[in-house]
Amino acid sequence: MGQVMTANVLDTQARAGLARRRLDILLQAAQRAPLNRQRLSAAGAAQPLEAIEPLKRAELMARFDESVTDPDIQLESVRAFIADPQRIGDAYLGRHAIWTSSGSTGSPGIFVHDTLALSIYDALECLRFCANPLLARKSAWPWALPGGGLPDLGFAPRLALLAATDGHFAGVASLTRLLRLSPMSSHRIHIISILQPLDLIVEALNQFQPEVIASYPSAAGLLAQEQLCGRLDIAPRAFWLGGEQSASTLHSTLEQAFHCQVREAYGASECLSIGWSCAEGVIHINDDWVILEPVDEYDRPVDPGQRSHTVLLTNLANQVQPLIRYDLGDSLTVLEQPCRCGSSFPAVVIEGRRDDVIALEGEQGSVQVLPLALVTVLEDEAGAFNFQLIARGPHTLELRLDVSQPSAALQALRAACHRALSEYLQRCGLQQIQIVDGPCGPAQDARSGKVRRVINACPP
Repeated sequence: MGQVMTANVLDTQARAGLARRRLDILLQAAQRAPLNRQRLSAAGAAQPLEAIEPLKRAELMARFDESVTDPDIQLESVRAFIADPQRIGDAYLGRHAIWTSSGSTGSPGIFVHDTLALSIYDALECLRFCANPLLARKSAWPWALPGGGLPDLGFAPRLALLAATDGHFAGVASLTRLLRLSPMSSHRIHIISILQPLDLIVEALNQFQPEVIASYPSAAGLLAQEQLCGRLDIAPRAFWLGGEQSASTLHSTLEQAFHCQVREAYGASECLSIGWSCAEGVIHINDDWVILEPVDEYDRPVDPGQRSHTVLLTNLANQVQPLIRYDLGDSLTVLEQPCRCGSSFPAVVIEGRRDDVIALEGEQGSVQVLPLALVTVLEDEAGAFNFQLIARGPHTLELRLDVSQPSAALQALRAACHRALSEYLQRCGLQQIQIVDGPCGPAQDARSGKVRRVINACPP
């Protein structure tokens, strides 16, 4: 807590000095992991950061056991750990957090975080992301104390987390961990699965009456529609968004529907606390604990004001699985001018994942379906990661899979996807939706160069 609080008042140069010293410590720790020892050796004795070859997720997962500094961590036992949903939020080997990512880059990832990293994430979330005047009179999150525990003093806000809840994802796993550290806060925190039909989500929120809602931008936009049409009737003080790129009009829509503050967090399973939004709605980077390098398609640095092809992440907080110049996959632009909020932390515009909410017709009328619910179903229940789902009409979904794989494997995967999607859609009251197989594989977005996984191609 103290290190984060102190850095809040430092200028850019002083924070850069902190980051350099933390990088030296990280590089020393990384020598204990064979994968990083090899990468650092190839960079030369001086080991300037820019000389280290970037690391992609596929290589990290292929050499997972060599990427960690704790020899007790083995991929086989980690897979057994994350296969058990009852272990979400538990400490692996009694001392590490395990978080998984979706397969938005074509393959899922597994990431290990040590206790030091967790305490730093907690402090960053509490003292930067949650630090705002609207919630100043209330403890903003269970991260209010070192170690993540919060005694129930009667002033923590009622928080609803609307998310994918059946996997070891960073958000739900972190909150579950904190609830176990502070069980007396459980009556003020409600975790709601996005896999439920929308009417059940609305009912749960109406009953709980949250003061803070944390969710994905696509889910928040759908809740705003429900509030404006009168089915949802809540009065949150704040919306906390993350996990997806926000539409440009989302903040104003939420403020119109709920008359509340809107904040955005920038994080990933690789590093929970990369950045946060200020009062101007601009994302600022925690550059004392994170090094972000915007680069082009050849991994060359791009100038401020220029949109990157991807960004290389170095997480200075985590020493058990050192991520050094890791290809995060996001495209971002560093702003050339200082932010109007006055913060000296670097300001960026992020282009990450943006999928569409789709409307399908059921027997009881139109049903809005969240993109992340569809993605979770295909990943968790069908084992598909390289796919694209396109709504071609109110009764038709086109499924695109990687057609370059062997025919037998493709047919088996298609069958699993059809089955998983059909079962989920039936639970949502959508029994008559036709799922057709696309003639080609997933197509890249023309602007970002990345694959949008759920697309609404229906005419307006």
